[in-house]
Amino acid sequence: MSVDVYLNFNGNCRDAVEFYAEVFKTERPQIMTFGEAPPNPNYELPEEAKNLVMHTRLNIDGSNVMFSDTFPGMPFVEGNNVTLAIVNKDIDQIKSMYEGLKEGGEVVMELQETFWSKLYGQVTDKFGIHWQLNYNNGESF
Repeated sequence: MSVDVYLNFNGNCRDAVEFYAEVFKTERPQIMTFGEAPPNPNYELPEEAKNLVMHTRLNIDGSNVMFSDTFPGMPFVEGNNVTLAIVNKDIDQIKSMYEGLKEGGEVVMELQETFWSKLYGQVTDKFGIHWQLNYNNGESF
């Protein structure tokens, strides 16, 4: 299990991650844009979202740091754009942590299957800390 940092940006994620890759002398980041995600037949992707970063990551001195742009129209508050991400190979443990963290907190996204994970969800706990919980069976994303 790992706890990783997830940083959100307001449209300038690509610039930020390329900057950090240079500063920390990491590998060139693999970037997935919102436009590259499988289409949702119930929702047409706005043109301004297509080239925004949906997900990328860098390994900075042995730690995974993940990055994305905030989806257009979603709130963005500089200083509140850091999330802790739990990545775990045990589905039961993911469910247990999710249930514990949501007690007295607020569910942002129910635990559910996504195109990148069999189980993923987001919670802001009762102390205001935002968590992402992600099942990962060892495949890299």
